[in-house]
Amino acid sequence: MFARNKIKIMKENVVAFNRLITIMDELREQCPWDKKQTMESLRYLTIEEMYELSDAILDKDMKEIKGELGDLLLHIVFYSRIASETNDFDITDVINGVCDKLVHRHPHIYGDVKVADETEVKKNWEKLKLKEGKKSVLEGVPKSLPAIVKSFRIQEKVRGVGFDWDNKTQVWDKVLEEIEELKVEIEAGDQDRIESEFGDVLFALTNYSRFINVNPEDALERTNKRFIKRFQIMEKLIEKENLKLDDMNLEQMDVYWTQAKTIHLKE
Repeated sequence: MFARNKIKIMKENVVAFNRLITIMDELREQCPWDKKQTMESLRYLTIEEMYELSDAILDKDMKEIKGELGDLLLHIVFYSRIASETNDFDITDVINGVCDKLVHRHPHIYGDVKVADETEVKKNWEKLKLKEGKKSVLEGVPKSLPAIVKSFRIQEKVRGVGFDWDNKTQVWDKVLEEIEELKVEIEAGDQDRIESEFGDVLFALTNYSRFINVNPEDALERTNKRFIKRFQIMEKLIEKENLKLDDMNLEQMDVYWTQAKTIHLKE
């Protein structure tokens, strides 16, 4: 029964994917907007779609996640179609390329390599990338990543080759050390040094987040969303009292902020 269902699902996947390819071909040939697009013109739209997917994931909105994944899949097909017009590559090359990569980088599944846990899998992954011609473990970290995401990925990458702390206590001690160094520079008043030490604090905190299984980007974005929600509740409470935010002092606003937090926690 399971095998029959699997075959049925695979056939449905093929039909759906072929439909997307066909629609993309038709749009590229007939739609004025689609005909004009280039990889460069699509780039910022792809970035926007990625952030929309990120928002949907954080909101745990499965309907939106499905929709945003579809948008990203469209972009992958679109880029591939554009590249096929210059005979650089097509969607088949893209799919085969990633399949070959996955097989090669999972020798514990498709070869005779033995691994004990996830950590060894990651170490093998980074070693294989170096054998493929990468000159540095950090070569695969995109330069345009947001700073906190980049910091997290850098630390994950070097961890893969064993460059890491032994335990979270050591990392927390480093966080405290960096905070003390920041305090010294704040007292000294050198803005450039303050910025440098503040960066070190963020880097150390990002490092610590790995040891407590927290993604720092997700954690900060959840806090952003929570603050926005509570602030907007506070604004509505103040508006109901026919007051203006601009006319209030911090002590007065704090009363409504406390109410907003209580309301938000009950939602």
